[in-house]
Amino acid sequence: MAVSLFELFKVGIGPSSSHTVGPMEAARRFAGTLVKEGLLSSVGRLKVSLYGSLGATGKGHGTGPAIMMGLEGERPDTINPEVMPARIEQIRNCGTLSIEGQRAVRFRENTDLVYYRRKSLPEHPIGMTCQAFGRDGQCLYEKTYYSVGGGFVVDATADGTLKVREDATPQPYPFSSARALLALCREHELAIADIMYANEQAWRTQDEVRSGILALWQVMRECVQKGVQHEGELPGGLKVRRRAASLYRSLMDKQRVDLISPSLSALDWVNLYALAVNEENAAGGRIVTAPTNGAAGIIPAVLHYYWGFCPRADEDGIVRFMLTAGAIGVLFKENASISGAEVGCQGEVGSACAMAAAGLAAATGGSPEQVENAAEIGMEHHLGMTCDPIGGLVQIPCIERNAMASVKAIDAAIMALRGDGKHYVSLDKVLHTMRETGRDMLDKYKETSRGGLAVNIIEC
Repeated sequence: MAVSLFELFKVGIGPSSSHTVGPMEAARRFAGTLVKEGLLSSVGRLKVSLYGSLGATGKGHGTGPAIMMGLEGERPDTINPEVMPARIEQIRNCGTLSIEGQRAVRFRENTDLVYYRRKSLPEHPIGMTCQAFGRDGQCLYEKTYYSVGGGFVVDATADGTLKVREDATPQPYPFSSARALLALCREHELAIADIMYANEQAWRTQDEVRSGILALWQVMRECVQKGVQHEGELPGGLKVRRRAASLYRSLMDKQRVDLISPSLSALDWVNLYALAVNEENAAGGRIVTAPTNGAAGIIPAVLHYYWGFCPRADEDGIVRFMLTAGAIGVLFKENASISGAEVGCQGEVGSACAMAAAGLAAATGGSPEQVENAAEIGMEHHLGMTCDPIGGLVQIPCIERNAMASVKAIDAAIMALRGDGKHYVSLDKVLHTMRETGRDMLDKYKETSRGGLAVNIIEC
């Protein structure tokens, strides 16, 4: 299956790609079908049922508001997060929403949005069923969707199984493993970024690929800028204090740069970049899934490190970084998972760390073998990481976890660049291990808030 970089990196809103971006897109598809099939005039009521991780943590992840906006025809990449709260409040007050902006239909959140905290659909841990009822109470149309991580949405067939739409677009350099990718690099004497660049041109022109990447980079920069401006507490009830703004002021005043060692001052900035992005994500702001919202701060933080601290950094390096990170992301998407509800946080933060490490190694002149080694190091040391958000919110431990993984990605790139690319454990083996570890992991550690810190914090 062909996967584009622009599927892995998408502009959306926080706090979760699988629980916010995906459900919004699924709801938008459902509403679009009602219009397309000529059913809209007959609809009297809508109902959405949420299952598995979506039912267990959807309230904390902002799933309900996202679904309501999707039913009104909004898209994750274009919706204005600043006007969204007022519209949600209006829907709650009047008990109706406007399907694709065309017709008002009854929708009462407390009865028409159902969270099944202990019930799952068989095909995937993040599932939702949308139903449209006529004025007589009969179901006019029903559709099940699965949000499979990173904002990807898969329709269910009539019998409820996943309907995977495989993109069969022919690519000049197809690959499905790190081993195959490295073989292509050696055979054609190309860098990993070159391979990915050529493959992306199966969908877009060379200029469109480059401009699209730089547009994503601009959204990441704007996210950091907003993150260092906003203060106060994050929404959700945990009263988590936003730290990026105060950290930014202290760094600008050079009050804490040498807290540990002047030589480590860059790490303060890396922490700042990651915190800024993930605080914006937790507040429902505009971010880039990279490859998920829960891990959205890692690649921007490492990109900012490259831009601000690496000699001879330029836009060509940004493009190489993103293309390389995208190639590694394709391997995760095809061979393992980027869904915390499926394999735990190793699939989110672990994959983002590997992608960032590979991107940084490539942008600073690493060989394909060194790039693959950097990705392997980044992922290997996140194996077994659980997804246990306190209160179902993408705040603790998620925000700090992004900062830690950003530093680990930089260190992984440094370690790989100091070597010759030869190493004992391959990226393919680590991917296989991650997938198997995810299967063995108890469900309570996979984005259900029923294990780990999510429950033990109460006892502390």
